[in-house]
Amino acid sequence: MKGAFWAMAFVALCSAAHANCRQALALGLDVSGSVDAREYKLQMHGLASALDSPKVRQALMIMPNTPVHLLVYEWSGPEDPAVVVPWTSVTGPLALNGIIDQLRGLKRREATPGTALGLAMRQGVAHLNQRSDCWKRTLDLSGDGKSNLGPRPLDVKAEILPTGITVNALVIGADNPSIGDIRETEISNLSAYFQANVVVGPDSFVETALGFDDYAAAMTRKLERELETLILGQAPAQPIAPAPRTDQ
Repeated sequence: MKGAFWAMAFVALCSAAHANCRQALALGLDVSGSVDAREYKLQMHGLASALDSPKVRQALMIMPNTPVHLLVYEWSGPEDPAVVVPWTSVTGPLALNGIIDQLRGLKRREATPGTALGLAMRQGVAHLNQRSDCWKRTLDLSGDGKSNLGPRPLDVKAEILPTGITVNALVIGADNPSIGDIRETEISNLSAYFQANVVVGPDSFVETALGFDDYAAAMTRKLERELETLILGQAPAQPIAPAPRTDQ
């Protein structure tokens, strides 16, 4: 009986280790009317550069048998959401390079000036619900302003809390503040808003970019933190037998 018990425990552990997906990461990028063509390019190319950075590449591909699944969508007003990179399993350099090339080739679409942040949160959760078998599900939202359309982000945050999904934020400050320390004041206020109304879930956090020129560096830091390696012991809980006693 002991042999059968240990065999079952080993099979259960190996099943967790060979799941189809260790992390689902949905990235929602703000393309509202406040984001001009230059800022749009900095955002898309910044994400591409972050994904291409050595540490992020290593984190994405360190466990090819249990890959990260990645999706990128744009958000703005209620009528503007669009998936620009569909769910892709990052199993190796070819898949990752394909995502990077897609991002660098994107052109800005027309978008309404409104900022429907609550809807963007719901859209991200809907995408992540398509990957319910992943060990971890993370929504990564970038934004440069507070919500002014649609449901309140705070109400949507309450909806997300029981799901186990983690929502992180990358807050983008003003590129060219006109006076003094307005940039630091603005980014501090906006970070506090996202902290209170948006981020939720295990290990959630807010990263900041001091303008779109700083977006690539901020996104790199954010992805490095989000993609911290999930080791075997962090796989979905499985019944693991205690070590056998040696004094019997």
